[in-house]
Amino acid sequence: MEQGMGKNKGAAAGTRQRNAGYQTFFISGICAISCGVVVSLLKEQLGFDYAMTGTLLSMMNVGNLAAGFAAAFLAGKLGMKRSVALLTAGYAVGYLLMAVTGWAGLLMAAFFLVGIGKGSTINTCTILVGDNSEDRTRGMNIMHSCYALGALLCPFLISAAGMVSPSFPMGALALCGLILWLIFVFTPMERGVREKKGGTDWSFLRSRKFWLLTGLLFCQNGAETSVTGWLVTYFKGSGILTGALSTYTVTVMWLATLAARMLFAFVFPIRKARKAMIWMSLGCIVFYFGLMQAGSQWTAILLLFAFAAAMAGMNPTAVARAGRMTSVASMGIMLPAASSGAILMPWVIGLVAEQAGIRTGMLCNLLPCAGMLILSLLTKEEGGAE
Repeated sequence: MEQGMGKNKGAAAGTRQRNAGYQTFFISGICAISCGVVVSLLKEQLGFDYAMTGTLLSMMNVGNLAAGFAAAFLAGKLGMKRSVALLTAGYAVGYLLMAVTGWAGLLMAAFFLVGIGKGSTINTCTILVGDNSEDRTRGMNIMHSCYALGALLCPFLISAAGMVSPSFPMGALALCGLILWLIFVFTPMERGVREKKGGTDWSFLRSRKFWLLTGLLFCQNGAETSVTGWLVTYFKGSGILTGALSTYTVTVMWLATLAARMLFAFVFPIRKARKAMIWMSLGCIVFYFGLMQAGSQWTAILLLFAFAAAMAGMNPTAVARAGRMTSVASMGIMLPAASSGAILMPWVIGLVAEQAGIRTGMLCNLLPCAGMLILSLLTKEEGGAE
């Protein structure tokens, strides 16, 4: 009787943790993807050049990188609950700073804190959902669908908030960050989350598969973050889309992402991970190259939709393929190391754009797309079931 009650309580705790992962990843989609629109607003309001704009985006991703390593370290010192509460406050504090200051130094710190919030939320949600889902690939796709839904809504939120005052969008995002933080604070985490006895298992560091997947995620993060961070600026600079319409290109991208991830989760489940990643990589290369050649708004929108759909399943499929290697320690290495791609590519695009124009800078994003294809092909040598 008592054993049955214990199992029921454990199942209830696991369901609560999984649902908290879905809810917070939805809010994180709003907060993280809004950075691309916010940085464009700050560029217009404060007159930043492309190099400074790229620096702000890169600072967010430096914070994202730091958060993963900090989470792996702090969880052992403070416990998972306290470390999560400390790190995920970055969203609220970072956006609050953006709302009250125009000084470049503080804005860099604000974007860094938003990155801390983003990175710690990704790590935490991956553990909460991965450890409490019977089908990891499906669970990851549902979780990332929640993120895509939040990203889909962010331009509408910013546009509505912008009608109040130029700084109100950042204030609204700070409120979203506070709600995310409160959900984590009231979610039990120490129980139900898988923890191995006998100390941290670092054997995953010797796995070739682990590093191939990390490299693939490095390229995926670089390609995706560059598009979400720079596309609004690119469309405005090129004149393909102007005014409010350019802001809603983020909505097009995340509508495609949401649709594709829901199809992978419920209609066409991925059974051969390697083949799926190869086809997704090829799609990213073809559609992104086409996007850079587009000269009309409808062609650009259709190609952006296709590119986003091709990219949609890459991250959840790669993370799910880590399988039994998933732990606080392994995610604390894999996700931050992979996120360094999101630091490098926006910075490279900003530097190239400053010297050779925004179109040339954006063409550089074909490099991580090609990297995804190469690494997907290399995973063949791992063998075993997909």
